[in-house]
Amino acid sequence: MKKKIIVITGSPRRNGNSFAMTDAFIKAAEEKGHTVTRFDAGLSKVGGCIACDKCYSKEGKACVFDDDFNKIAPLIEDADGVIFTAPLYWYTFPGQIKNFIDKMYSFMIGEKNIAGKECGLIVCCEEQDASAMEGIRFSYERSTSLIKWKSLGEVLVPGVLHPGDVKNTDGLQKAAALADSF
Repeated sequence: MKKKIIVITGSPRRNGNSFAMTDAFIKAAEEKGHTVTRFDAGLSKVGGCIACDKCYSKEGKACVFDDDFNKIAPLIEDADGVIFTAPLYWYTFPGQIKNFIDKMYSFMIGEKNIAGKECGLIVCCEEQDASAMEGIRFSYERSTSLIKWKSLGEVLVPGVLHPGDVKNTDGLQKAAALADSF
């Protein structure tokens, strides 16, 4: 079955390792016939949530602040799956994608039913020890559990710092293989 998948990236570096893994996932998903929409949160203007609880109350927009989150929110509502990709920053998500994740609160307060979607996580980090990614995994797992999404897998690649380092790992292959889960 062909699915609509949204890929949310968190890196501000287009030539970084997480972008390379994102590209590998997207290519594999499209080859399987899925429709993939990419949203580069790390290169977009998405401000932080201020917990005003006015989500979806102004002109039907997800957030009262008119930033790039309002462009992707309707696509998330319509999607079958969501993939989060990011480099590890200080043991969690980079701020750029964290703002996006925080604004997903709007789906709950705005009474939008987005439960039942499939999701996945693709992350890389400089440290050699994969346990360095436990913080980002915990945040992903708790957030997706709260909104009742089903995780199809996590690709966690340690030991990549410089652009292109991921090519010396199995990260690109694992990211592409995650597309098989959809």
